[in-house]
Amino acid sequence: MKIYAVATGTGSYIPPVVVKNIDFANQQFLNSDGTKIDAPGEEIVEKFEQITDIKERRRVEDEHVTSDIAMFAGKNALEAANFDKENLDYIIVAHNLGDIKHGSRFPDILPTLAARVKQKLNIKNPKTVAYDITFGCPGWTQAMIQAKYYIESGDAKSALVIGADTLTRMLDPHDRDSMLFADGAGAALLEAVESEKPVGMLKHAARTDTEEHLDLLQMGDSYNTELKHDHLYLKMFGRRLYNYALTNVPSLAKECLEANNMTLEDVDKVLIHQANAKMDEAILKRLYRLYGKKDVDYSIMPMTINTLGNSSVATVPTLFDLIVRGKLEGQSLKSGDCVMMTSVGAGMNINAYMYIMP
Repeated sequence: MKIYAVATGTGSYIPPVVVKNIDFANQQFLNSDGTKIDAPGEEIVEKFEQITDIKERRRVEDEHVTSDIAMFAGKNALEAANFDKENLDYIIVAHNLGDIKHGSRFPDILPTLAARVKQKLNIKNPKTVAYDITFGCPGWTQAMIQAKYYIESGDAKSALVIGADTLTRMLDPHDRDSMLFADGAGAALLEAVESEKPVGMLKHAARTDTEEHLDLLQMGDSYNTELKHDHLYLKMFGRRLYNYALTNVPSLAKECLEANNMTLEDVDKVLIHQANAKMDEAILKRLYRLYGKKDVDYSIMPMTINTLGNSSVATVPTLFDLIVRGKLEGQSLKSGDCVMMTSVGAGMNINAYMYIMP
């Protein structure tokens, strides 16, 4: 018998505020040098949708911050598992910019969001260790990898792993890339399970590329030079990032499969970070090519980005939760299904792990 880390409950929080593409049509979008983009707003948003497949995204309510929605998702996961919160060994919260209050441009990460979530869940046990992880968009998947090792080592029997972001509060209104991002939270409760057969989380692969790719996602000034420079906004070099992902994510996914003595035929689902639908499709196509396959089965890669946008660390756990709960049309997971969860983001960081449904 071996101890495995198994998700016994999942949860998510999808903010109710819907922002459609047409809502951006009257914004004054600028080039990176501050010059005006010479195209009507309707044309800009139409082209954006063609490139990304995003039609709408979600934005958090004004009264909530990241730790609030992280708590909502975590509570859902605990309830789904019927788990006593006082027995939690770890709470790990992945995020990028902490609690950003409505109308503010300043991140707030002290105390940690995990500590705030613990308090908001009213957990009194001092042995429930709470900490944050910042690893870009792959933060939740990296936190899951960490929690797996706590459980497999016998150091812990449970861990609540949450990914939450409210990136819409740190976006430059003059940057077209602002249309990509969204808010949301997702969570999974991992518990120790003894099993003769592999179940839950298996081996992973990860990498960090900083020499040439450190600045592909970063904080920077607004494209509008009239705005104050003491406020920083989320910035990305889209084309370079796209090329980086296409070059490195497929090879890392293959590395992950090989670490688990698996091939593409063993994979039932690929839950990939919902960054850009066209980019994700190109990544899957490249992965198939690495195995000498021309015909790509895109149905194994469920998508939520067209209606939920890119909520960074929340995309993979939200996707996982929706499928587990039967809330994503045409998608389901059954016992024994083999799932790859993978993400790419600021760092630049990439990770992937295999998961077998209990």
